[in-house]
Order: sequence, then structure tokens, then C-alpha cells
Amino acid sequence: MRFVTSVLVVAAAAAARGEMRNDIEFAKPGGYSLTLDAWVPEGKGPFAAAIIVHGGGWVNGTKLSYVPPLFDPLTKGGFAWFTINYRLAPAYKFPAPIEDVESAIRYVKAHAKEFKVDPARLALIGESAGGHLVSYVGAHSKEKVKAVVSFYGPHDLERRAKAMGQVGENLEKLFGLKELDGHALKVMRDASPVNYVHKGMPPYLLIHGTKDAAVPYEQSPLMCEKMKAVGVSCELFTVEDAPHGIGPWEKNPEFQKYKPVMIEWLKKTL
Repeated sequence: MRFVTSVLVVAAAAAARGEMRNDIEFAKPGGYSLTLDAWVPEGKGPFAAAIIVHGGGWVNGTKLSYVPPLFDPLTKGGFAWFTINYRLAPAYKFPAPIEDVESAIRYVKAHAKEFKVDPARLALIGESAGGHLVSYVGAHSKEKVKAVVSFYGPHDLERRAKAMGQVGENLEKLFGLKELDGHALKVMRDASPVNYVHKGMPPYLLIHGTKDAAVPYEQSPLMCEKMKAVGVSCELFTVEDAPHGIGPWEKNPEFQKYKPVMIEWLKKTL
């Protein structure tokens, strides 16, 4: 995976001038080193930027897992970008990954000049579990960003668990839950971005495939509807017949139509 990702990053660099900076420590909670990779475009800047948060069910993945298809369009779009690691379950329970995303935001803003970034034009982009994390931070955190892009993020964990009739293995590990009882439902309710929608939160772009077997497609339109109901901007881009994962989407040009849509939306919003 590391080799494939390196090839993709080199290809992106060839298409636009800039500098790739790898394995930068941005936080060390409890002695656990968290690192990010940064793409810094050539030029004076400051540039609009995105912090990318990988998926993996809160239990798997690294800053180079699942998200490499996003690197090239962001690079060609003229954005600075950062892809981050965060603490994984079951060793680290919720809200550890939320705290790590917040730490990344603080780090990027504090080092904005070093990375030629405009701290007022910062977006969060996450996929799957990362989509949940960026949606939660965008709606709930005091660490403010200008925009959020969530790919097939589970926005209502309680609703999803009820539909499944069980907590689910990954949420068991993330929260330390066992049974789908009143306590578990409250924990999931409190961790669901949909329950923190409020006027004043940043605009969201939600991207979701209609044949997602991991996170039901309904999760995205429901989040958008709730945001619009309170007067917050939310756009939904539906990828017809697409399964879960932007990696699999790379095999079908039709599924990749989200790329120019995402870049156009980011430019307009940031």
C-alpha cells in the first residue's frame, strides 16, 4: 500500500509544482506520536487547504489508507493538503479520534505560515469512519473550519444500529459497548453528528453511493435535510450504483465524477 500511495503522490506532484513533507508529528497524546503528511504548493500563497481523515471503521488504517484517490484532484486544484493519523480503537476509545482531528486543526493553524496556508480557508475531508469524525468535529467542536466534505459518513449511529439490530463489532470497539440497550443507544446518540446540527456550523458537501452496503445511503440525505432545516448550507452528491469506498470507485469512471464536483465546491466555499 505504501508503494502504491507513493506512486500516486509522485504522479500528483508531477502535475503541479510543490513540496511533499512526510511524517510530521502534530501531537503526542499520552506519549502516542501522531503524524501527518503535507503537500505544500509552489508559490507565495497563502493557499486554501484541506485536512484529510482516513476511514477504516475507527479500528484500521493510516494516513495513507483509503484516501489516496483524493490527493491528485486536490493537488491539481491548487490546494495545500494534509493527511493525518489518529488513534484507533479498541486501544483508544471515543472521543480519542475526535481529539486527534482537533489537534490536527490546531497544528495546521499554528503552523499556517510554514505551510503557506490561509487558516481562515481550511476544510475537513473524511471518508467512512473519517467521514463521521469530520462531520462530528464540524458540527460540535470549538476548532472551527470553513467547510466539511464527508464521504459516506455514518451521521446517525443510533439509527444505523437500530436498523442492524445490534451495536456492531466496530462500534463495540470504539465505545466499549456490548448490548444494544438504552445505555448503548445514548452513547451512540451522543456521538452522532446529526444531533449537533445548528445554525452557524460550516457548509457541508456529502458524497455517497447508492449501493453502499456498509453505511446506508439514507444517512447522507437525512443529515443534509436536517442542516437545511436550520438554514445551514448542505449539498448532496449522489454516486449512482456506487459501493462503499473511493478506492473501488477508481475502477469506474462514472463513479469518479465526484472529483470535479468536490474541487468546484471547495473553491466556491473556501
